[in-house]
Amino acid sequence: MDEKAAPVRIEPVPEPPYVYHYIRPRPKVVVKRDLLPALVVALTTFAFGLPAGYVWSWLAPGQLKIVSPQDNKFYPIGVESYHRLDALMVFVLIGLGAGAITGIAVWLLRQRRGPVVMLGMTAGSFAAAWFAQYLGGNLAAGAYPMPATIKPNDTLLVAPTLETWWGILAWPLAAALAYGCCAAWNGLDDLGRRLG
Repeated sequence: MDEKAAPVRIEPVPEPPYVYHYIRPRPKVVVKRDLLPALVVALTTFAFGLPAGYVWSWLAPGQLKIVSPQDNKFYPIGVESYHRLDALMVFVLIGLGAGAITGIAVWLLRQRRGPVVMLGMTAGSFAAAWFAQYLGGNLAAGAYPMPATIKPNDTLLVAPTLETWWGILAWPLAAALAYGCCAAWNGLDDLGRRLG
């Protein structure tokens, strides 16, 4: 019997049935629904400028100054002029701490996460820092009263002042940085809002 090897017929493998991959649509920025919460966040943050200003006026050091006999102006004694920087650095540290707390606290408002609330938080932080500087300066001036009469060569303890407005930026920058770090760490498209 002559057996010939029959050619092996290779059948093509059928393609798998169509696999449907569901791709979630990217969540959109919610603006209208977040406007009122953003305003509430801004006003609440602004209110915390009051204790920040009080704490600064309590912690900032006064300057020991002498009255010049030539022009009756106040001049710092020795290294007392360093307290100008000390007052600014105390304000900046208070702003950085308050900003970090503000950013993390607003991030914990899970159903309101997003750029609208972040902008409200940043605006409120800026206003709170301005209010803290204004109020802190007034409270410090009241804590260091000037004598009724001032003579040349008198030595006075003068209230601390903030001679620049750059310290105001510490609070909003720290708040935005803390909120941004939380958003980057989260990694979800909807930031975990779970809006559906």
